[in-house]
Amino acid sequence: MLRIGLTGGLASGKSFVGRALGEMGCLLIEADLLGHQVMAKGAEAYDAIVAEFGAEILDAGGAIDRRRLGKLVFGNPELLDKLNAIVHPRVRARSRRLAEAYAAREPDGICVYEAAIIVETGSFRDYDRLIVAACTEEQQVERAMLRDHLTREEVLDRLRRQMPLEEKVKYADYVIDTSGTKEHTLEQTRTVYASLRSIQQP
Repeated sequence: MLRIGLTGGLASGKSFVGRALGEMGCLLIEADLLGHQVMAKGAEAYDAIVAEFGAEILDAGGAIDRRRLGKLVFGNPELLDKLNAIVHPRVRARSRRLAEAYAAREPDGICVYEAAIIVETGSFRDYDRLIVAACTEEQQVERAMLRDHLTREEVLDRLRRQMPLEEKVKYADYVIDTSGTKEHTLEQTRTVYASLRSIQQP
């Protein structure tokens, strides 16, 4: 099985590329989705998060309110590190189980792991190839404001805490430029998929 890392920055189009690769036949593992799952009420990270951050992060039904939790940790590197130390190992464990099950079922398959901080954590070394979805910073700002209903200042603040896309692309085996039309992004994604297939089936 071919293991592929897919990354980018805030609103850089990596999820769009990931979904396209999934539709082309790859197994897509989304770190963000797994993060939601491990934080769900009764799931593996729930008790540790509540113990660390208190009941004020819970909604009326006892579930973790991600927006409340986000307001606590963003802008506070120490608290963000504590949250990541709880969530990331559990996400990695879920990801590993999914990948192992897929490898047993599809030994010639392509498994794509989509996550925001593959380069920053050094885990890009764990993959056979790395894809980076990239666009201009101004496009990231506009897209994030529209998608997440954030102010320009909030988006810029988040971008300042991320590794710039121009740094991430230095680690990439493939760069998909998402600054144009969706069709142009899909054309590049199809080309990358064909290349990955050729690696897997020489």
